[in-house]
Amino acid sequence: MPQDRPDDAFAWIDAQRERRDRDGLVRRLSPRPADSPLLDLASNDYLGLARHPEVTAAAAGAAHRWGAGSTGSRLVTGSTELHATLERELADFCGFEAALVFSSGYVANLAAVSALSGRDALVVSDAGNHASLIDGCRLSRAEVAVVPHSDPEAVRKALGAAAGDAGEETGGGTGAGPAHRRALAVSDAVFSVDGDVAPLAAFATACRAHGAALVVDEAHGLGVLGEGGRGAVHEAGLAGAPDVVVTATLSKSLGSQGGVVLGPARVIEHLVNTARTFIFDTGLNPAAVAAALASLRLLRREPERAARVRTVAMGLYGRLTAAGLAAVRPDASVVSVRAPSPEQAVRWAADCRAAGLMVGCFRPPSVPDGISRLRLTARGDLTEEQIEMAVDVIVRTAPTA
Repeated sequence: MPQDRPDDAFAWIDAQRERRDRDGLVRRLSPRPADSPLLDLASNDYLGLARHPEVTAAAAGAAHRWGAGSTGSRLVTGSTELHATLERELADFCGFEAALVFSSGYVANLAAVSALSGRDALVVSDAGNHASLIDGCRLSRAEVAVVPHSDPEAVRKALGAAAGDAGEETGGGTGAGPAHRRALAVSDAVFSVDGDVAPLAAFATACRAHGAALVVDEAHGLGVLGEGGRGAVHEAGLAGAPDVVVTATLSKSLGSQGGVVLGPARVIEHLVNTARTFIFDTGLNPAAVAAALASLRLLRREPERAARVRTVAMGLYGRLTAAGLAAVRPDASVVSVRAPSPEQAVRWAADCRAAGLMVGCFRPPSVPDGISRLRLTARGDLTEEQIEMAVDVIVRTAPTA
């Protein structure tokens, strides 16, 4: 192992690299060609819209008209008519008063969590949340209580214990008045590791008992769940609620790039004035805005695309489990297949790739439960022949226990 030297400021990096090598946790970039021959079950292009002619034509047209970049922050020169149109149509589609577009889903989550909490606030975070929500909690300077995965009672207890509100002490608990301190619960709508849907209605009930807000990340729900792909929050009957805020990415079902926060108009106005990742970041480029808008309009016109994604996911799950593999029943588009170890997961994914199939590989520290997996993302444009091919490759290359 390399020894730290006074003249080597980064010797510690070599030690960490050796540790990753030893533990089988090295990550490597794998650039893909534009015309990859691999069958893709690794990307997040759930609706198959990233290459749709209408979407790519909209992106190219916007680049020609508006330029390659947005030229500045949203509050200076980075807001175009396209941004405003996308925000209006996203809010209308998802059932909220207003929306605000960001340069990525990651920074949208940072904005929502940090700007709606603060040093004297409490944030209750599900243990299975995405890294962007976790980082939002860290940046918020709030007290953070991490609770067991998908456990509404744990959320209720964490809010009650920390807030010490009068309703808990007097038997009221109606949520009619504000809690003694600002509080919110944050959760993925669909968790990215196993693809399970959060108990959102129960989370909302727990929050309302203590006057807390609920922030939900719809990254994997938008375009897949709810009426015509309006998301898990819409499906749970919470869309447009005055105490619910939704974040989402434009890079999954909408096949583009960027992020959005949706919620009450006063929340969006607050973010415009206080969210650092909005105020100090360059606005999303016009080509990405136009692509997302074209995808959204396609989804409105062809709502059956959302149901098709779920059908493909269940088809993959059913065939893999019938072959004896340990897969998690998907609630949306993600199908998780357990691997015996991190090393075998990496080898399994490599063997799939060699056989013409690209799959995701999740392993520690990316997964909170320490279980390594192949992560398959169902796409609504997959044919039955492609599904059969994918199942055959995964089963044929599966490691022995």
